[in-house]
Amino acid sequence: MSVVIRLKTMGTKKKIKHRIVVTDTRFPRNGRFLEEIGFLDSSKNPPVLSVKADRVEHWLKHGARPSETVASALKKAGIKR
Repeated sequence: MSVVIRLKTMGTKKKIKHRIVVTDTRFPRNGRFLEEIGFLDSSKNPPVLSVKADRVEHWLKHGARPSETVASALKKAGIKR
């Protein structure tokens, strides 16, 4: 089982919000997930980012790979990979 940290899209048309979730790579983008570890609201200026740093560290330690977008968001949040 390959685990990835990626964005799940939520919200309505033109008011999109994202949740940062840990999921298996075989699950669809907005489908089942293992754990929700944060959210990203890019419609605000500046974008609002909130993550559970301890859970991110836990999943990274256990082999989860962040997507490119999540990796850059985590870098801005100050979480080292």
